[in-house]
Amino acid sequence: MIGNSFSLVLLSTNQCNAACDYCFEDKTAERLSLEHLRRILDKLMDYMDANQIDALSIHWQGGEAMLLPPQWYQQAFKLIRNAAETRGKRVDHGLQTNMLAYSSKWNPVIAEMFGNSISTSLDYPNLHRRVPGRDPESYTAIWERKVRMARAAGIDVKVISVVNQGTLEIGAERFWDYFVDELGVFDFQINTPFPGGETNEVKQGMTLDIEELARFHCELADIWLERGHGDDVRIGPFDELLNYFTHRDAFLPCIWGQNCADELVAIDARGNVAQCDCWVTSYPDFRFGNILECDSLTELLDKSEARRHFYERPIKLVQGDCIRCDYLALCHGGCPVRAYSVNRTLFEKDPYCHLYKTLFRHLENRAAQQLMGAR
Repeated sequence: MIGNSFSLVLLSTNQCNAACDYCFEDKTAERLSLEHLRRILDKLMDYMDANQIDALSIHWQGGEAMLLPPQWYQQAFKLIRNAAETRGKRVDHGLQTNMLAYSSKWNPVIAEMFGNSISTSLDYPNLHRRVPGRDPESYTAIWERKVRMARAAGIDVKVISVVNQGTLEIGAERFWDYFVDELGVFDFQINTPFPGGETNEVKQGMTLDIEELARFHCELADIWLERGHGDDVRIGPFDELLNYFTHRDAFLPCIWGQNCADELVAIDARGNVAQCDCWVTSYPDFRFGNILECDSLTELLDKSEARRHFYERPIKLVQGDCIRCDYLALCHGGCPVRAYSVNRTLFEKDPYCHLYKTLFRHLENRAAQQLMGAR
């Protein structure tokens, strides 16, 4: 791990109440018990002590995290807080949810544990997210209603949206209007399609024209700069790229991390440990081991052959054409799981390389214009 903190993606359950066509997860019935959480915490805190790490960020996910009741999270929060205070650690929490199970009974725990902020996901237009047995339109209607309920309760709702062919067809203007003007969402993130896990017809058809995808990103970035940047609207990854190119502190997404093996791990509801939620739920061969079945997390990570491959990846990439890229120090070859889902090897660069370079160049130019204008 790098620095004095690290991140844990923690899957409180492998169950889900949605049936999305492109889901990469292998869903099972497990839910994390409080006793297993206590055992996981003990080993995490031991690991932090051994590596002189003071701070932990826990990103609660699933499956669908809200399938465990609010009372469970209140107990979990108390358990974690007590463990952290005993060991002299700092812990913060984030929640990723599809919102389908949200109701007002969640408001107290969202306020206390998650700082009155949650993250959710919806693509626009929604082609693939579904409630079991119903069409995407039904899912969208439920999701919109729940988001408005949460915002009316004073909860800050952040949104992740995966670009699809319909998104490219409606264009950046309509996309902006929906999220910002209609829903009032001022903090959202654009993700590229990820056909992970077992293949199906939908995943096979998720490939987008890279030029069109790059054009959409650049147009949306321009709209954001003209209409939202000065009004505290945030769009990832545009906001942090602009910070990077204007020489401010930037917190770039994990897909461009120097090596994600230095920055986070994921643990599912069965105790399986892997690089992130994509790996732990999609590719069993890349799991590092099981934290409930080992004596030490440090030993588990040190002995993992799968984890060693992640450390080898940067060396392999610079032996190819990445070494000649102007943005290598920014991108580091991109996301390993995206590379693996397409090429079945870690040792290839991210298949969205051309998109990234186009976006980097565009925002570097826009940042230069801002800096010139400020002189």
